[in-house]
Amino acid sequence: MNRATGGTARRMKNKDEDTESVSPQIIHIPEKPPFLPHLQPTVKVHAAVIEPKDANTLVRKLNQIAPLENLRHVKRVQKKCIGEGKLQLCLLLSTVENDGEVDALPYEILELVKSYQLSTYITKVCKYAATSKEEWDEQCKLWPTSYHPPTYNISGITGFTEEESQSVFNFMRHAIDLATSCVGQVVNAAVIVDPSTKQVIASACDGVISSASPANEVSKEGSCSDYPENLNSSNLENQQTSLLDSSIGEFERVISNVACLHPWRWAVQSLSPSCGCWHPLRHAAIVAIEHSSARDRQLFPDYKLNGEDSIKEDCTLSPSKRQKIMDSDFQSNDRSSESVRPYLCTGCDIYLAWEPCAMCAMALVHQRVRRIFFSFPNSNAGALGSVHRLQGERSLNHHYAVFRVVLPEEVLRNKVVDAKIAGCG
Repeated sequence: MNRATGGTARRMKNKDEDTESVSPQIIHIPEKPPFLPHLQPTVKVHAAVIEPKDANTLVRKLNQIAPLENLRHVKRVQKKCIGEGKLQLCLLLSTVENDGEVDALPYEILELVKSYQLSTYITKVCKYAATSKEEWDEQCKLWPTSYHPPTYNISGITGFTEEESQSVFNFMRHAIDLATSCVGQVVNAAVIVDPSTKQVIASACDGVISSASPANEVSKEGSCSDYPENLNSSNLENQQTSLLDSSIGEFERVISNVACLHPWRWAVQSLSPSCGCWHPLRHAAIVAIEHSSARDRQLFPDYKLNGEDSIKEDCTLSPSKRQKIMDSDFQSNDRSSESVRPYLCTGCDIYLAWEPCAMCAMALVHQRVRRIFFSFPNSNAGALGSVHRLQGERSLNHHYAVFRVVLPEEVLRNKVVDAKIAGCG
């Protein structure tokens, strides 16, 4: 082995070690963005320093005469270290009213203040419960609060077991593998999965570039066969190429064809005839939905939802009423039955390499998907946390849970290098 080869091998080995050291994560993207620490709304409260021996008695009495109905996340007692290992207990009495005058306290609380000779003062507590651990840490700097991690309780969605997590990671790796499978470029990819059977319903890449050249044909339909639980990870984790010699600009150029990163590119960019044209609609999620629909028509050529004919005949029904009838008809059937044609993508999961844009996110609302998983945020046009939060729009008639699957960065970057090398070759 010569010196150059040895140096490259060492870099590749270190890269592989770094990849293995980073554990994949599944992060819930809440419906509302977390408050910045300095922007969290607060309310003023009356508090007092108390003797530790009186804490239980005072808390019990205050919970009876002045419960914190609108501040259930705020704890009654605050512990402070005042030096030399000594602790000081502070008790929250009530919220401030009438410009904070002590005389404005309820009569029962005033009696406690006088009886225990308490010296009151005014402080601030956070008005709303924390939605993340980071937000909770900042809240507790003002006054202790409770924090309950989200359980993703949307249509029965709860936390992930070890087996479920591994399945999510495998499907996401499959989506990234598709996104980097096109010669010389990287695109977005979508994989629609039936979580009850762990079966890939449909998969596709961006099809926005239309050209006669095979290199630019990036739409790819997935198989309807059962997806293996344990993917051959060597396709991803054994990529032994480094981006140490590549600039950030080069990386941006390679991913410039990811449709959801540039949803308006069709309107501002005029491609030459030799390069084809940029289609505004054929994003990976949209194409995957088309493949899912084609699969259903192929598997159920003669199937009609019960009452579909009568619905069509009754022209007096509004579109929303027809939709409700068809929804209820599908929900009354067993999805696992082979004789039942699924209604759209109801109950399915979709895995995307990049966070979808608003168009794709809304299309997935209409498809009734249950969960959306994406790996890389979309700071240009992301609709599920980066720029907008469509999952928190309460006026919509369907809501899904959104998760970001954080994989080691090298999983994508090494695949990007392969695509770049293939394009140069």
